[in-house]
Amino acid sequence: MKYFHRQVQLWGEEIQLLLQTKKVAIVGSGGLGSSLAFALGSSGIGEIHMIDFDEVSHHNIHRQIAFKIGDEGKNKAVLNAKLIEQRNPHAKAFSHECDFKTWSKKNIDVDLIIDATDNLPTRAEVNSYAKEKNLPWIYGSVEAFHGQVAFIDESSFSDAFKIVQKTPEGIATPIVMHIASLQANLALRFLADLSVKKDILYYLFFDKDGELITQKFNLPKSE
Repeated sequence: MKYFHRQVQLWGEEIQLLLQTKKVAIVGSGGLGSSLAFALGSSGIGEIHMIDFDEVSHHNIHRQIAFKIGDEGKNKAVLNAKLIEQRNPHAKAFSHECDFKTWSKKNIDVDLIIDATDNLPTRAEVNSYAKEKNLPWIYGSVEAFHGQVAFIDESSFSDAFKIVQKTPEGIATPIVMHIASLQANLALRFLADLSVKKDILYYLFFDKDGELITQKFNLPKSE
């Protein structure tokens, strides 16, 4: 328990031991996925599955904090899984060099799925799989200086988000880390059996005057 001393001070040994029994799948190992790997990989979750078919590109390293110059061409999931185990000897991290649909056919039992992707079709697949397996999942997206987070349980992503195609803007590195941090906090609270507000979309952005605004919206229940 020395490794988790400050967390044990926060919630006690019983919850810390509980986290070691939990299993999480992180879909996407780039910007959000890298930050999630850092946050959750060091928090005591016993088993983490990193899913991504993609390789590191030079122009993405600035916001994908698990990678460094020289990692170009290497699989993102493999690097993140290796980093998790290097930083936390108590964690088991598995890399899956494939897309989510392929991973879903492996029938791996997890307690929670966390979205770290950058496209709507994959999120729709995550939503369908979560409904089929009766699993909650955490949605997150980032663009420019704003982002969105939601813990999805009874709601349906497909009902709440109707956009099918959109050209993305650029992304500032800190907002990626901020949204991933919020996702990680929701995940930890849920896995530690602490209260979590579900089916609420949190939308965070900086207005034209530079003020951080947080809005929240109730998501529609799944039909």
